[in-house]
Amino acid sequence: MSAVKQAMPISLLTRWIKSPIGLIEIGINTKDEKGDASLWYVELIAKEQIKNLHNDDKHPLLDLAQTQLDCYFKGQSYNFDLLLEFQSSYGTKFQKQVWHALTKIPLGETWSYGQLAAFINNPKAVRAVGAANGKNPLAIVVPCHRVIGANGTLTGYAGGLDNKQKLLDFEKSLVR
Repeated sequence: MSAVKQAMPISLLTRWIKSPIGLIEIGINTKDEKGDASLWYVELIAKEQIKNLHNDDKHPLLDLAQTQLDCYFKGQSYNFDLLLEFQSSYGTKFQKQVWHALTKIPLGETWSYGQLAAFINNPKAVRAVGAANGKNPLAIVVPCHRVIGANGTLTGYAGGLDNKQKLLDFEKSLVR
């Protein structure tokens, strides 16, 4: 079960990569409902979750995800849209709408949950937007870390608030 509590597919392949903010796990479903591979999750791994890590799994989608994330963390040109072409079908229609909107938050910027709700033309759905944000299975790729409280404070992040701050600081340094 991933951090967003989605059931893992039977045909799951994983890879762990090191990043400046810690270990990241990438999971792909090699047999989705269309018979294609799909990006199932990308999440930060807490030290206490690390058990018998291995990087034996091979797949072009794992390679693509690793390459794009490596470029992101090196401050080099990356294109997460390439990964989003393989996004799994996980999530409700509303969640997918919120996750798509998250990809519109510019690098180095933050939006409040209210701004995100207004962006999807549903300004009264602030709490629902927050809940959908918390279920995002593709950390970093779908930048849920760019959403903060209305008063400017950091709020929940599955990867930990310290990592959320590190990601925001890192991204701000890239746009300077």
